Amino acid sequence: MSTLSLKVRLFAMMALQLAVWGAWAPKLFPYMGMLGFSAGQQGLVGTCWGIASVLGIFFSNQFADRTFAAEKFLAGSHVIGGLALLGVAFSTSFVPFFVCYLIYSLVYVPTLSVTNTVAFTHLPNPAEYGSVRSGGTVGWIMASWPFVFILGAQADAAQVRMIFVVAAVISFVMAAFSLTLPHTPPKQGGDVDKLAWRRALGLLKTPVVAVLFLVTFIDSVVHNGYFVLSDAFLTNRVGIAGNLSMVVLSLGQVAEILTMLVLAKVLARMGWRWTMIVGILGHAARFLAFSFLSDSIPAIIAVQLLHGICYAFFFATVYIFVDEAFPKDVRSSAQGLFNLLILGVGNMVASFAFPALVARLTGPDGVVDYTTVFLVPSALAAIGALLLLVAFRPATHGPANPQEIH
Repeated sequence: MSTLSLKVRLFAMMALQLAVWGAWAPKLFPYMGMLGFSAGQQGLVGTCWGIASVLGIFFSNQFADRTFAAEKFLAGSHVIGGLALLGVAFSTSFVPFFVCYLIYSLVYVPTLSVTNTVAFTHLPNPAEYGSVRSGGTVGWIMASWPFVFILGAQADAAQVRMIFVVAAVISFVMAAFSLTLPHTPPKQGGDVDKLAWRRALGLLKTPVVAVLFLVTFIDSVVHNGYFVLSDAFLTNRVGIAGNLSMVVLSLGQVAEILTMLVLAKVLARMGWRWTMIVGILGHAARFLAFSFLSDSIPAIIAVQLLHGICYAFFFATVYIFVDEAFPKDVRSSAQGLFNLLILGVGNMVASFAFPALVARLTGPDGVVDYTTVFLVPSALAAIGALLLLVAFRPATHGPANPQEIH
């Protein structure tokens, strides 16, 4: 197989993998509101990914990687995940919805790391991962566009549940496509260090790692809060049609692709600390715009482009920093710990905190005080940036080979 053909297939793998997620993520919380779920029930649904992330550290690293060929694991997981998504689509009461969504989360979240395993195993140069991973961003964007035609401008619950049907179809396609991927055999038991995650956790005693861990948690709450709050804000406050809101939100992923292209040059010039600070302040700027410019549709649409800075300049930079700063034998586990914050703990906190905040700031007339709502994540982002400014002192200015980041 040629290198180009391999990269195209891995790119397609990432596109399908993230399209499953992107099809439902922006409208999950508005949809639960349409079903009449309370803020607490919405928070419980949000914990599913946290539960899956915690279990995934042990299941993926200690069992799945050593038991199944990666391509077969992906195929089986996406079949089960697709069926669970169909269950979510046609569940209108909380308990069956929660159970189906939990099953989906438990089988989907581990596939995020398994697709990375497939990519890193077969790419001749690990530095090419960035160009392959960009397929995920493309997939997320493309998953949004069909809803321009599927949903109406004032989409009701019966229409919005199609987000899960579309995600299920993509999941089944991903299951079939996974069987065409290069064979990635299970790891031998001797190659997997059962204690690596503990040693990675022990590195939190190092001040620079501890500060980054704390700031990553803060920014993860802010980042996940964006997905909890933004779609309802766009449709209910700004006045963007329900079938266009996902497209508007996808502009952030377009900007993410462009920002990733310049990340290497930014890191070389600005270094770890200031690149991350700019990334977090991008969140603050976006939420401040949500607070004070909500009457301007062009301004709200334009500010979505800050998502690229928010993601690439902070989260992508964190992944690169962990890869360089942690010892080689614990890097995978260290990435898993930071993923636990980003996909798990931060998601759980945001899923409980922000629906509760919206409920508290909703007046008797049903109008949400979004100005105050968005000042909360803006303040959290500012605190994270301040912590980086005063307490994050990495040993190196930036990556050793920034030209290899793409």
